[in-house]
Order: sequence, then C-alpha cells, then structure tokens
Amino acid sequence: MQLMRARMDNLTALFKALSDRNRLRIVTALMEYEELCACQIIEFMQVTGATVSRHMGVLIASGLVDSRKEGRWVYYRLRREAVEFAGLVQWIEKQLTSDSAVARDAKTLAEILSCDPEEISRKQRSDAWCANT
Repeated sequence: MQLMRARMDNLTALFKALSDRNRLRIVTALMEYEELCACQIIEFMQVTGATVSRHMGVLIASGLVDSRKEGRWVYYRLRREAVEFAGLVQWIEKQLTSDSAVARDAKTLAEILSCDPEEISRKQRSDAWCANT
C-alpha cells in the first residue's frame, strides 16, 4: 500500500509539473537542447528569475529535471535516463511536432542560444541585447 501511495504521489507531482503551460514550454525546450542555463530560460520565458526558479523547483520536485551548478551559473536538463520518463518525453514530442507555438519557441531559443550566457545576464541587468541579434 505504501509503494502504491508513493507511486501516486510521484505521478501527481509529475502531472502537476506538466499541467502549467510555461513549465511545458520549458520541458519542450529542454527536449530540444541538452541543457539550458537559468538566464537562457529567463530570457526565453520573458519572466523574472524568481518565477523561473519557482517553475524549475516544481520540475525538479517531479523528478523530470535535474540541475547542476557551474560557478555562478545554474544549468537544467531533462532526466532522460530515468526509464519512467522515456515514453512520456517521446509522447510529448509526438503531440507537439506540428504545433506552431513550439516552432516559434524554437526560433526564439535559437536566437537566445546564439548569445553567451554572460551577455544574456548582462542584458537582463541592463536591457541591452547581445551583439549576435
């Protein structure tokens, strides 16, 4: 009974994580790229760092996302190695293949990723964009 309850709690956390459009956009972005820096996610989502931090906390709690710190940067990635998520990630990819919003997000992310995280962070502090755009 406890094992079943734990599995239900895990599923509840996972579905909660994916039930928010912004978190689903972040997961979709992480499906496309190996990992993203917090500043890249902030720029992509066009929300505050606190908002991204809250979303990433929910995604980490669900077990779907991992983070790592490198100096002052925090990077996020999908836990693709987690067997329980493999089919889910493939299903999400299949569902969103022809979604025009996902295509727009991919273009936006490509522009953001053409900039160094340091430049993005500087832009976020001063409202000046990187030289590549």
